[in-house]
Amino acid sequence: MNYRIPRWADAYRQVESQSRTPMELVVMLYDGAIRFVGLAQAAFARNDIGARGDAISRAIAIVSELQNTLDLNSGGDLARELDRLYTYINSRLLDVTVKRDATGLEEVKKLLTTLREAWIQASSTAPAAANTP
Repeated sequence: MNYRIPRWADAYRQVESQSRTPMELVVMLYDGAIRFVGLAQAAFARNDIGARGDAISRAIAIVSELQNTLDLNSGGDLARELDRLYTYINSRLLDVTVKRDATGLEEVKKLLTTLREAWIQASSTAPAAANTP
């Protein structure tokens, strides 16, 4: 099911994202990806192929955005490992679609949740100056 987002909701989301620190934005992206994986699980359970495809596509788009923001030149081993992990997550999401294997969704959800928690932990220990845009 494809829902149309009202303009005011879009404007609210834009203002909300502009008032967040970079680390908070990363956590918001993880929240969105986890939400879409959950929607894909629900769609899989009710055999709603369209909704499942839409939710997986949105989760892939978010993970791809996280991957595109990595600075592989100065990010060191952490950036390279995140890059590999994001590639793996997206391949698992594609497997769900191609192979119709719902087990990949739970694995991806666990990985994203673990990463989200790590970013929350990092943001709470980061110096205040690092959290400002």
